[in-house]
Amino acid sequence: MLSDLGTWVQDVIESLGYFGVALLVVIENVFPPIPSEIVLPFAGFVAQRGDASVVVMILVATVGSVVGAWILYGISAMIGPVRLRHFIVRFGKWFGVKETDLDRAEQWFDERAIAAVLVGRCVPLIRSIVSIPAGFRRMNVVSFTLYTALGSFVWNLGLIGAGAILGDQWDVVEGYLGVLQWIVVAIIIAAVARYALVLVRRRLSR
Repeated sequence: MLSDLGTWVQDVIESLGYFGVALLVVIENVFPPIPSEIVLPFAGFVAQRGDASVVVMILVATVGSVVGAWILYGISAMIGPVRLRHFIVRFGKWFGVKETDLDRAEQWFDERAIAAVLVGRCVPLIRSIVSIPAGFRRMNVVSFTLYTALGSFVWNLGLIGAGAILGDQWDVVEGYLGVLQWIVVAIIIAAVARYALVLVRRRLSR
């Protein structure tokens, strides 16, 4: 399935060029199974081959990233903090999450919103998700757009640039990103396990 998806991604870029890259990046931001580790390095390879400009590829990918982030931000903003809080109050106990946990999470994001969006856009698996809390908290749209664009530009520069440098071996990038993704997964699992341990200790201390 992933092989077929990768072939489809390459066909879209070959057929639609810049527009295809921008479109795929928008979809990838909203629907993460679309692999950016294929989209961006292959875009770099196509540019290096002489069929496009590396600079323009990076720019259109960044525009696509911002548009995709806006979509998730908009959906989350429409749900809003009030509905989210109501959901946590009503169903949070099933997930071990209390209203006070939501308060702490919101405070944490509010204090680090710029860093969360800017750095988050450069981290696999987190890149798209970071738009959701930004939308829930209704982060300033101008700031969100600016830091999303900056973080996305760095990510796109790295992957498209790598594809352009590697040429026919552009697919090597996927292997390195796969390792990085597993590291991120391990960190997330460790954070969840730590949080679960804190909850257990709180309940045992009552």
